[in-house]
Amino acid sequence: VQLVESGGGLVQAGGSLRLSCAASGRTFSTYVMGWFRQAPGKEREFVAGIMWNDRTYVADSVKGRFTISRVNAETSMYLQMNSLKPEDSAVYYCAADTPYYSMSIPTSGADYDYWGQGTQVTVSS
Repeated sequence: VQLVESGGGLVQAGGSLRLSCAASGRTFSTYVMGWFRQAPGKEREFVAGIMWNDRTYVADSVKGRFTISRVNAETSMYLQMNSLKPEDSAVYYCAADTPYYSMSIPTSGADYDYWGQGTQVTVSS
């Protein structure tokens, strides 16, 4: 499974960005997918996850501002980020938990099997 993120960039506080994650593999629709982020000097942080049945879980720190979605026919996942804050600045990674039809959304990065290379998001104040 190969994952490629895109859509990062520089935006002012209060602005929006939409991140994309393009995945390879014919069984994408069976995976749990997640977004993580890591800021300099900080640990990797779970942001949001989405199950194969479109059930989602979003971290409290971004709830109400970020929305995760997926389009299985396009083997793609998205993260719509609104009302961005400087503290949202980080490298954002998409990840795949590849056991088929998993019944939960892991929040630990150790539970994900594949990772993209990351895309930088910088929010200026």
